[in-house]
Amino acid sequence: MPASQLPLDLDAVLRLAAQAMFQALESTVQGMMVLDAEHRIVWISEGYKRFLPALGFGGENEFIGRRVEDVVPNTLLPQVIDSGQPILIDLLTNKAGSFLVSRLPLRNEAGAVIGAVGLVLLDHPEATMQPLMAKLTQLQQQLSEARRQLADQHGRSSRRPKHTIASFVGSSPAAMEVKRQARRVALSDATVLLLGETGTGKELLAHAIHAASRRADKPLVSVNIAAVPDTLLEAEFFGVAPGAYTGADRKGREGKFKLADGGTLFLDEIGDMPLALQSKLLRVLQEQELEPLGSNTVLQVDVRVIAATSRDLAAMVAAGQFRADLYYRLSVVPIQVPALRERVQDIEVLVDALGEDIAQRSRLPHKLLSPCALHWLAAQPWPGNIRELRNALEQVSLMSDEMELTAQCFARHVGGLRPAAAKAAANAEADLVPAQVQPLVENEALRPLPELIERVERAAIGQALRLSSGNRMAAARLLQISRASLYERLSRWPELG
Repeated sequence: MPASQLPLDLDAVLRLAAQAMFQALESTVQGMMVLDAEHRIVWISEGYKRFLPALGFGGENEFIGRRVEDVVPNTLLPQVIDSGQPILIDLLTNKAGSFLVSRLPLRNEAGAVIGAVGLVLLDHPEATMQPLMAKLTQLQQQLSEARRQLADQHGRSSRRPKHTIASFVGSSPAAMEVKRQARRVALSDATVLLLGETGTGKELLAHAIHAASRRADKPLVSVNIAAVPDTLLEAEFFGVAPGAYTGADRKGREGKFKLADGGTLFLDEIGDMPLALQSKLLRVLQEQELEPLGSNTVLQVDVRVIAATSRDLAAMVAAGQFRADLYYRLSVVPIQVPALRERVQDIEVLVDALGEDIAQRSRLPHKLLSPCALHWLAAQPWPGNIRELRNALEQVSLMSDEMELTAQCFARHVGGLRPAAAKAAANAEADLVPAQVQPLVENEALRPLPELIERVERAAIGQALRLSSGNRMAAARLLQISRASLYERLSRWPELG
């Protein structure tokens, strides 16, 4: 083509190309959404609308306009907008299922990020990408082991985070909110105060926040204040100068603040800190400098502090047992970690994760739990929260010969059934069979056996999906069939899924 015939409006050509590409993606991928710079959802494709019921929405009018982190559990689209960096391939798992996704920032002509586009490339990738996912899991395990060995060689294994945000197991609203807050606060260096009962996973969450922060490759130092005598806490925190007192090390000793320089210091049970030391801690937090015990030298440190407590610090402040100024300095970002009784719907996935870990540590087979056992567990108050749940699972797994643990196994080894739990356990199996299935033989004319079987299967699958709030993996466990079998039946009866 002669030069005089070349298109002059190159911007128009690029706009047409972008529009054509957008339309091609919309028709090719399984779902798309577009966000604005404030993380609000401004558009979803027709394909994405089929995920809305599983996310708890009746239609797109309820969904569009909401902040994506409030409606799509585990999404990283806010991170893409805030950082401007794409996430080309990732696995997303939430109550709607598992997905292979891609996330791209959208920029204006000046290069500023004005939003993002999220693409659902594949639904339930575990069914079609099993070899690749198994290989990925194996590589991750090998990488973790190599990192552990390298850290051991340098004597730093105890200074690395042992958990990520994904380690905080659960998809209940309470668990998802905690993970959302953890991801958001990990992007900053703000001081975090983790509040919650004992055994809820506060230390795990501290590790997860550090692992997701820019300090992840720096030390994570933990101090349980309740476990250190009051007379040793100052030396433990700030270190000791050489020869500071009789019996002191001639070389001196670095404190935990210095060991955590550049990284994160996790102060567990902060409510047990003596009043005399609280003022010194406040100065370090405000000035980022300290003086070792017996020294006149001021040392500069760069430490991010995460504190945790199971006590009511606000009440302690009112009672004069905790400094108000330190409380306000620590609670820049307070995160309330929910008790297990506040997220009962997470018990099944917690049991699965804990069971795998128990089996690996004990080198015994991973034991399954019957539906009546899950009902029994869900009916307990769990004052010790996840730590108590793990203890119960470990006791029953080690003391029972059965490969499938029932409510009677737990009642026998960890205490008697409470009335409500006993009723739930007794009716657990019956609850899985809808009322409309029961009169098939008693009150109806005899029908062909294949038709009866199909009706029973459809009713049971529908009931299991309702009991599990649409979680297909949980429904398959309730029905005691494989996920592949459940997916095959749902493909025949799509109205159930």
